[in-house]
Amino acid sequence: MPLPATELHTSERVVVLVSCVLSFLGSSLLVCTHALWPELRTRPRQLLLYLSLADLLSALSYFYGVLQDFDKTSWDCVLQGALSTFSNTSSFFWTMAVALYLYIIIVRGSPTGTGLLCCFHIVSWGVPLGITVAAVAMKKIGYDASNVSVGWCWVNLDAEDRVLWMLLTGKVWEILAYVTLPVLYILIKKHINRAHAALSEYRPILSRAPAFQPRTSIADKKLILIPVIFIILRIWSTVRFILTLCNSPAVQNSVLVVLHGIGNTFQGGANCIMFVLCTRAVRTRLFSSIWCCCCNELDLASQRSDGFWQHPEPHKDVPAPERIKSVLSST
Repeated sequence: MPLPATELHTSERVVVLVSCVLSFLGSSLLVCTHALWPELRTRPRQLLLYLSLADLLSALSYFYGVLQDFDKTSWDCVLQGALSTFSNTSSFFWTMAVALYLYIIIVRGSPTGTGLLCCFHIVSWGVPLGITVAAVAMKKIGYDASNVSVGWCWVNLDAEDRVLWMLLTGKVWEILAYVTLPVLYILIKKHINRAHAALSEYRPILSRAPAFQPRTSIADKKLILIPVIFIILRIWSTVRFILTLCNSPAVQNSVLVVLHGIGNTFQGGANCIMFVLCTRAVRTRLFSSIWCCCCNELDLASQRSDGFWQHPEPHKDVPAPERIKSVLSST
């Protein structure tokens, strides 16, 4: 006997909606910093930009789904399900692309050109798009009773091969990421530790030589945290998927539902915390810009206030040329 639909309480929906908003704002801030400050456009941050774009679309589609809390398949349910399927799957691929890039540049030490980036684009955008188009064309996207989602639409509950399409439209890539990312992360970490050990052993020699420039930048090292955060956030979705396959009523546990909702929607917010608020160069520039804007507003308000309360000097004793200079300098 199939499980009944999972009923979402108002408090659960509010928490997930807030998570969507925070992820949207975080992803938007990452995109804005990339657009405003060209000197920060390194290759790692370029990859982070594409991941942020996928998370941005994901947050918007999930927000609409949770807000609507669909109870049947409709045209907007299919549209929302298609957008979230594409963006969510693309986020999986870009997360693995980041880890693969780090492995190539840090461990292998191989130079990376535009060819690798083109491959990342073809796979990370093209594969999710192809899967999503096929799922929509075969009418596999629709209402799923919130047993493998949190209010939004995904794979149609009435599809006979729904488990296969759940795997193709997300779960198989998610599980692949669980296996691939830790392996790459461990290899990267071991390489960094060996490099640090070698540097420590030869520090007396290096101290007399020119300053040692490590191949890995701070941004590269921080990007290692993306796979770790990915697993922490996404694991709850996988747990509910397995519980659904086992037909377990635990899939409707309120805590699990909330963790699933936050995990699927907060990737953009987590990336913003790491790569904007916890990155000194970006944080300093961001706060400086905010401070300058605030100071300019205060100066403008002060000038208006001074101009309102101060009475102008009479012009009859001032030579005409000096009055002209005074007017021109104030415009």
